[in-house]
Amino acid sequence: MPSYRDDVIVLRTHKLGEADRIITMLGKSRGKIRAVAKGVRKTGSRIGSRLEPFMVADVQFYEGRNLDTVQQVETITALAGDIVADYPMYTTASAMVEIADKLTDHGHTSGHYALLLGGLKALATKAHDPSLILDSYVLRALVIGGWTPELDTCVITGEQGPHTAFVISAGGVVSDAVAPPGTPRLRPDTVTLLAALLAGNWAVADATSEQARNESRGIVAAYAQFHLERSIRSLGHIDRTE
Repeated sequence: MPSYRDDVIVLRTHKLGEADRIITMLGKSRGKIRAVAKGVRKTGSRIGSRLEPFMVADVQFYEGRNLDTVQQVETITALAGDIVADYPMYTTASAMVEIADKLTDHGHTSGHYALLLGGLKALATKAHDPSLILDSYVLRALVIGGWTPELDTCVITGEQGPHTAFVISAGGVVSDAVAPPGTPRLRPDTVTLLAALLAGNWAVADATSEQARNESRGIVAAYAQFHLERSIRSLGHIDRTE
């Protein structure tokens, strides 16, 4: 039976039988991996704690027909402890791995792994506000998936901005002349924040107002769920009102 190794981020786990788990992981080289970890729910398991959500590990697998099997696990970065100990951090990380899981259902690039790893590390070290980390991750993950939001030029007419009307189904801002009735108008500093989150410009993002952050959160969540064509359950557990 062929075997392989990959660096992985654990996305989620499910119980299997009396002592096993199915582990869903995002691999640096292989993308989405689903594998059985045998005996990890037993008290004496040496690898169970290394295969919890948000852990980063070097894993050796046996390749199977439907599910692979975990053979060996070496921890690379233990992020789970810090993340799980803080509820806002935990709910944010849960949303990030759920989105990564959905975005890599039908393919991947190494960019997905690197982006998620960077986001979880920033979260665990409290580098920025958790909501800003989440929204930056979501926007940049959608870019990798091919859904870059347009924030400068009207997506309908090509007219240069600044524009504040944002049409989710069109993929970005539109000029007032062509904005459909009821189109939300964003605060100018919200558009600035979205651009900063997209570019990873933390000096700008960290300095933005709470009003801009609140408005951007709603736009980012709606934009993600529109393109994923499904709800993101973990977002419902995040306190988006501050």
